[in-house]
Amino acid sequence: MSTRAAVFAIAGVAAMVTGAVSAPVHVALVEDVSGHPAGAQLMDYVEPGQVIRLDPGDRIVLGYLRSCVRETIIGGTVTVGTEHSEIEAGKLERAKMRCDGARMLRAAEPGPAAGMSFRGGSPRVVDPQFTLFGSSPMLELNSPGKVVIERIDQLGERHIIDVSKEELAHTAFYDFADTGKALKPGGTYRAGFARQELVFKIDGDSKPGKTPIVGRLIRFASPDQ
Repeated sequence: MSTRAAVFAIAGVAAMVTGAVSAPVHVALVEDVSGHPAGAQLMDYVEPGQVIRLDPGDRIVLGYLRSCVRETIIGGTVTVGTEHSEIEAGKLERAKMRCDGARMLRAAEPGPAAGMSFRGGSPRVVDPQFTLFGSSPMLELNSPGKVVIERIDQLGERHIIDVSKEELAHTAFYDFADTGKALKPGGTYRAGFARQELVFKIDGDSKPGKTPIVGRLIRFASPDQ
């Protein structure tokens, strides 16, 4: 290899490494907002080290994806951590949610769905990749399109939803709770969107409606990933 080619090769590797390092690490989701907090908006993902400033009357709710911590913060300065926030001069209520966010995030990564193992030769018996703890899923789609959700541990339940651009809240999210839809607690489902498939279970004690979002979030990889 020539010296010039070697230099370009090293530069290319360095660029890839730099891109990987600078990729955002989404640790929490802004589930609710009142007032005008500086640094985050409703349904934004936030990253470690990010600072959110709240006026005395401002309120924000953060749902941490992996630690399943849910924080309600009124006023003050919020510094986002990896599992919880640091709060200065504000009021904090912190609670542990039921969620399976770490496994849900792994399932949403682009590539083969490694968690989908078929047993006994039956195409309908599938190990779920993650569990939801609310029966009205929040779907993160990032683009309009057709979503097909069917129950696979029992026959007869199938949902086909043509999601338009106008129905995507904050350009990315479709909430079953907005239309009064819910899946069956205890059921195992396969969801398909944009050539992706995810298999999940609804916890038997799940409730319908607007329960904490991190506990009912289904995240599909962006179509361009």
